[in-house]
Amino acid sequence: MIINYLEKANFEDTGFSYTMSIVNGKYKMVILYCLMEFETVRYNELKRYLGRISDKTLSSSLKELEADGLIVRKEYPQIPPKVEYSLSEKGDSLMVILDQLCVWGEQNRPAPDS
Repeated sequence: MIINYLEKANFEDTGFSYTMSIVNGKYKMVILYCLMEFETVRYNELKRYLGRISDKTLSSSLKELEADGLIVRKEYPQIPPKVEYSLSEKGDSLMVILDQLCVWGEQNRPAPDS
């Protein structure tokens, strides 16, 4: 019975697959975590928070997160340009899960050497 189910099953049709597809990438979950912690963040603040990330990678990750509806980009018409990022309602709903990953990590990471 299980074998018949597996033959017809398609991982790409699962909610898990969809979730992983929108948070997949080296920095996307870290960006979401930063926005969860600090709410509204400017581009250069994100860049400093993430450390060694190229402008191209950060820009690409932000565009993908915005296209997937997880973050909101607010641009202010001024010189020099000012852009702020924050979580959207959809992105905020994902934070419950991300927070649980943080809790799990705190409970299971190895203790620092004394």
